[in-house]
Amino acid sequence: MDHFQYVGLLAFCLLLTLPLEFVFEARVWRRPKRLARALTPAFVVFVLWDLWASASGTWDFDDRYTIGLRLPGGMAVEELAFFLVIPICALLTLESVRNVMAGRTRLHRARDRVAA
Repeated sequence: MDHFQYVGLLAFCLLLTLPLEFVFEARVWRRPKRLARALTPAFVVFVLWDLWASASGTWDFDDRYTIGLRLPGGMAVEELAFFLVIPICALLTLESVRNVMAGRTRLHRARDRVAA
């Protein structure tokens, strides 16, 4: 079961933040081009940095906590997923907070209709 700790943590992060897309209308997944533009620069930089750090021996990935699938350069596939999942979770949270603070959620509109 230890082999799935990294994957499980990433799945938990997604499951925890995915409802924000719908409850607070984050619209992160519904705008794939914008999402790709937001993710790409950091993804490229961190993947290259991670590959360099792995190749130079700065760090490694413990096979006890990963599924054991390695990409060329020695990077664990979970590490690659990390560079996508965590920024997406952060964007979902950021956009949800922005919408709540600006009063742009379904919940706000329903409250406004009842008050009117």
